[in-house]
Amino acid sequence: MKKKLAKLKYLPNHFKVIENGEYVLCAVSGKEIDLNKLTYWNVDLQEPYFSYKEAFERNEQINKK
Repeated sequence: MKKKLAKLKYLPNHFKVIENGEYVLCAVSGKEIDLNKLTYWNVDLQEPYFSYKEAFERNEQINKK
């Protein structure tokens, strides 16, 4: 059975499911993140991150501009 990509709205302390699915893709690494393991995201950029490492990397990219 094929897993379905979800569409989410990222809010300050939680996320809202816009389209049902089982996972999202990390905005930095492209890794699949199961929704029940999704912990890191950026509300302003509306991006999910696989771990604190990808979140930190994106933050460094943004601050260099």
